[in-house]
Amino acid sequence: MGSLTRHIAVISWSAAGCGNLSKDTFANLITGLLAVPFVLHSQPTAAWDEDVVPSCAVAKMAKTAHQRYVEIMRDVEGLINDHIAHQKRGAASRSKLKLLVPTVGTFFTPLLLADAFAYQDQRRHISSRRFVPPSFNDIRLTLNSAQIMSLVRQGPLHLVTFDGDVTLYDDGLSLTPENPVIPRILGLLERGIKVGIVTAAGYTEAEKYYSRLYGLLDAINDAVDKRRLSDPSLVVMGGESNYLFVFDASASYRLKYIPRHEWLLDAMRAWSDEDISSVLDVAESALKECVGNLGLTAQILRKERAVGIVPVTDPGGRRFTREQLEEMVLVTQQVVEMSAAGKRVPFCGNDIFVDIGDKSWGVLACQRYLGGIEGSRTLHVGDQFLSAGANDFKARLACTTAWIASPAETVQLLDELVEHDHQEVNGV
Repeated sequence: MGSLTRHIAVISWSAAGCGNLSKDTFANLITGLLAVPFVLHSQPTAAWDEDVVPSCAVAKMAKTAHQRYVEIMRDVEGLINDHIAHQKRGAASRSKLKLLVPTVGTFFTPLLLADAFAYQDQRRHISSRRFVPPSFNDIRLTLNSAQIMSLVRQGPLHLVTFDGDVTLYDDGLSLTPENPVIPRILGLLERGIKVGIVTAAGYTEAEKYYSRLYGLLDAINDAVDKRRLSDPSLVVMGGESNYLFVFDASASYRLKYIPRHEWLLDAMRAWSDEDISSVLDVAESALKECVGNLGLTAQILRKERAVGIVPVTDPGGRRFTREQLEEMVLVTQQVVEMSAAGKRVPFCGNDIFVDIGDKSWGVLACQRYLGGIEGSRTLHVGDQFLSAGANDFKARLACTTAWIASPAETVQLLDELVEHDHQEVNGV
């Protein structure tokens, strides 16, 4: 197999190996564009080529590849800027980017992709790789950096919202005092940036949110006591977009419940109780059918604004497989979407629960409650952007976003935000 064929095989294998990550068609477009200079300029034979010095060949390759990669990123920047110009004229559907990526949505800011790639290349040495082409994760992190740079340079950033599980803490765990993200969030609050946690966890009691977030809430309270913070703006939006709490040092469990009538958006007030109940009825029926058809050991749990299934944990109960979970999500989503009430009331079907509303409404409600913050001044950080069914995906309708894959990446992202902010202040 020739070297070019080997490279094409590697690229094909890498794309296939991305699994669900490859569903982001915009990131895939960039990954595909960068594959061409990788094939043309990488030096897979440098180690055994007698006519060249391997280190010199790799250094030359890295310089050339970096230049080509940056040029492509700058061209994609141009596509985005053209799309934004079409957005402003109300003709986004006619942009070249929309033709290339029909699923592309709204851009709240330009993306500084060329600078962002240079930044990530210094850290990940993408241009120096001879066998592994620029990957989806390389592009995902570059897009995050591009968004951070744009927010800092266009500044100021007014609000950062976070998902909970896998974003602030590992799945199913809590935000404990030793979590390294806590001092980073305190840093945001000290700089006057408001913070929101928009989570699928749907509780009506402050105590249950405190049990998940106590490390952060106690740290903020301690900072208030020590006068590091005077009036921190932290909100918790639960059930995607259904229950709002605000930090209050004098309240039980550090959180005060805000009645729904004080923060609902006008569009949300149009969701009738009858339609909400109907959506949940349809979803519950679909879930029950799935439990029976798939032979699952589970119980249906109906809440005020959500319905889902809970695995039975008795010795005879079996864990759900990934395929069973996906089947339940897709069946339930389709059934609810086809219902009359499902066309009038937005819902979010993710994992094994269906919630009324979704994170776009949750973020929009936080923006309004905190003073009418614009989407271009808001950053939502989350891990679920794989498809329209993932709950963080909908946040793209409300603001700029950053796609992380672990709590450690959230820490790195916030450190990067501080780094770029310092560079902007110091004129670097």
